Amino acid sequence: MADASKPSLVRAFDSAAITHAAELVAAGQPVAVPTETVYGLAADARNAEAVAGIYAAKGRPDFNPLIVHVADLAAAEALGVFGDVERVLAARFWPGPLTLVVPRSPDCPVASIATAGLDTIALRVPGHRAMQALLAETGAPLAAPSANASGGVSPTRAAHVLATLDGRIALVIDDGPTSAGVESTIARVKDDAVEILRPGPVTADMLGEASGLTVTGVKGSEIVAPGMLASHYAPGKPVRLGAVDFADNEFAIGFGALRGDYCLSGTGDLTEAAARLFDALHAGAASAKARIAVATIPAEGLGAAINDRLARAAV
Repeated sequence: MADASKPSLVRAFDSAAITHAAELVAAGQPVAVPTETVYGLAADARNAEAVAGIYAAKGRPDFNPLIVHVADLAAAEALGVFGDVERVLAARFWPGPLTLVVPRSPDCPVASIATAGLDTIALRVPGHRAMQALLAETGAPLAAPSANASGGVSPTRAAHVLATLDGRIALVIDDGPTSAGVESTIARVKDDAVEILRPGPVTADMLGEASGLTVTGVKGSEIVAPGMLASHYAPGKPVRLGAVDFADNEFAIGFGALRGDYCLSGTGDLTEAAARLFDALHAGAASAKARIAVATIPAEGLGAAINDRLARAAV
């Protein structure tokens, strides 16, 4: 782990910064790097001590598995067992914000700590240039949860990473704000259906259209994929959802006509709202107001992912 007495180094994305990051990864240290969803804290998924360094930096429960990022489908198939439907989904949505949970391959080199001892593995091919560059430079599968203290608000900017991890990691690659703004959709194929384990930018309708299968929500409380803890994304103060007005002591996160202190989207655009969601929660956490209130967000499409994150923030 980095020397906590020294601030984390922030470098703008370029080839030299990626080379530096790859050197740290090779030395077993996690580094923060942007993806199209949120900034991730990346380490070599094959190195158990390096993955433990992610958990240590985040203070993350060790029963919560991590997403393993790879360069392409061929690299994913070296780690997990893909059926026809998983290949169809990968062809349609990779690179991009979809994570597929599949059985680990018999000779999978990923350390068991990265999958929390499960016999499945969560795999994603990211589309962001910085993560793809780091994957190419290291030649390693990279375990990379969100680059923030566990349970806190996910980071969509380098400054958000520093808010909770400054001094706890050596390097942050800064390539500006992320585009999707919420974490990837996590799905698995089970019982001739696609089961969404965590909502995200790839919606149920998109998965159903691509696969031709029924799409369902997760059943039961077993943690089988990242991001399934009931309490998560917490800004450190009470959060009230479904607000139709705001009190004086509340940091007001608006949507549509209800503007507030920070408006997710004045036009009611869910894509814009998702991209600004964690930035809004960070702003609320940093405000002098004792509470946070969030306007009602429609539940359809990407709104399901937004409401999922808000419900966990409010627990």
